[in-house]
Amino acid sequence: MPSRRALIRRPGPRLAEGLVTHIERTPVDPGLALRQWEAYAQVLRDHGWETVEVAPAEDCPDAVFVEDAVVMFRNVALITRPGAESRQPETAAVEEAVAALGCSVNRVRAPGTLDGGDVLKIGDTVYVGRGGRTDAEGVRQLRAVFEPLGAKVVAVPVSRVLHLKSAVTALPDGTVIGHPPLVDTPTAFGSFLPVPEESGAHVVLLGGGRLLMASSAPRSAELFTSLGYQPVTVDIGEFEKLEGCVTCLSVRLRDLPS
Repeated sequence: MPSRRALIRRPGPRLAEGLVTHIERTPVDPGLALRQWEAYAQVLRDHGWETVEVAPAEDCPDAVFVEDAVVMFRNVALITRPGAESRQPETAAVEEAVAALGCSVNRVRAPGTLDGGDVLKIGDTVYVGRGGRTDAEGVRQLRAVFEPLGAKVVAVPVSRVLHLKSAVTALPDGTVIGHPPLVDTPTAFGSFLPVPEESGAHVVLLGGGRLLMASSAPRSAELFTSLGYQPVTVDIGEFEKLEGCVTCLSVRLRDLPS
């Protein structure tokens, strides 16, 4: 029976120096951030996910956002080449971690750039945000790796937020959710549901209709409850100061053998 594992990576001592692009910088409390991260990891474990901690990258302020370093499709890992040069050293330990779990490993090669936060998977459809830290060559290389495995790759524009998944994620039934002012082209998705808060656009599917989401989006949580889902909220306020969200802090691996 397939296991459910989640890659995570604890925040390092330079977290407060993390990159910001679309918001104004505000001070980050590293101690509070660590407590929030620990609570986030515990929620994953409480809902049946075995957490696998990637070796730290203490010289990389943004390394806690482990999602950006790898994209999974079935048991195939595509190690990214982040669009911010300062983040490129983050990928080596992530590659070691997924290889140790038995994944088949591919890599994005220069000059292409791809951030995992730009990739939204809904079934076999893989949406890729283009325009921020992911370039056309990065999209081409992702296509070359995943389309032979049965993926349908759809490139969509991103200009209002850092990553595609800063703007949209998806509910268990495949409905894409997003905060309209931040979504370039809602019509790019088969089914789109607007949510009332920016952080309400970010959910991690825990299984069984449970949605891991930020506590900063109570109205969105009410909306999801009205649709029959069970929001599980966490405070990730220190990471939101760095344009992080609940999806950025883990990579879920569902299709690996136990």
